[in-house]
Amino acid sequence: MQQLEQEKPYFIGQPGVPWGETEKAAWLAVQEVQRSYQADVVSVIEGFQGRFDVEQYNTLEYSNLTGENYPLFAIKNKNWVVNRPLVLITGGVHGYETSGVHGALRFIQEHLEHYSQFFNMVVAPCLSPWGYETINRWNPKAVDPNRSFYEASPSAEACHLMSYVHALEELHNAKVFAHFDLHETTDTDNSEFRPALAARDAKPQSSWNIPDGFYTVAHSEKRELDFQLAVLAEVAKVTHIAPADESGGIIGSPAIAEGLIEYSATELGLCMGFTQAKYVTTTEVYPDSANATPEKCILAQVAAVTGGLDYLKSLKDEPNR
Repeated sequence: MQQLEQEKPYFIGQPGVPWGETEKAAWLAVQEVQRSYQADVVSVIEGFQGRFDVEQYNTLEYSNLTGENYPLFAIKNKNWVVNRPLVLITGGVHGYETSGVHGALRFIQEHLEHYSQFFNMVVAPCLSPWGYETINRWNPKAVDPNRSFYEASPSAEACHLMSYVHALEELHNAKVFAHFDLHETTDTDNSEFRPALAARDAKPQSSWNIPDGFYTVAHSEKRELDFQLAVLAEVAKVTHIAPADESGGIIGSPAIAEGLIEYSATELGLCMGFTQAKYVTTTEVYPDSANATPEKCILAQVAAVTGGLDYLKSLKDEPNR
């Protein structure tokens, strides 16, 4: 790995000095809305009314920062069955990772009814609507939601989802059994977001080769290798799996199988680590590949979920609910 270029400081802040409120406000001031959450996401969710249970689980109160508040939605299959395993699908934890959002919506549209024969399912397609609109990794407070899934979190996006899911578990007396968290790795991870992180925290960040292809991230405390491989096998029917780099890794982490790395997800505050689910995976699509298209990226996300669900459905022993 090589260090990010330090000779040219990030355009906000002073080198070696962590950001304060002034720098965060300066960063927010240059963010621009580039697409519409209402038109692209909410309008699709509204079309699910009747087929599924659509719940607004909270609102992001950002009008004092961005001039707008954002409703947050979850979609559940109707007619939940007691003792069926509970499956959670999340998208748009990082709002700029487009196929995570639209992959979740496509799964609802085309597959939720089928898999609700075997699982009770809840899908939160877009946790970070402001990030979706401005194509950002952070929220308006310069907080990364996907490092913030812990008690007393500074991320409203994380807090609202955790509260909703934990209340759902209590209501139905069932813990989440499997969790699919849909993400992307993009060229802007190195060109924009890691330099911004280095500036915000005044800590040098390492760059790494952006992998050309799809990969998944397992939870190191519950790897469940066969499950991860089932996800990757189904995705491989749609798009190419990312090869390891010359050091045998992917984004700076050792590859434990083709297209698979692992993180200590709960310790890092990752979305996939906040439940007690036995089967968890974070998907990573590479939309900037010469071989990628927006549609192919969406299909890869859907394939990851269906591949994992088909594996869970095939388990001979009854899952621990």
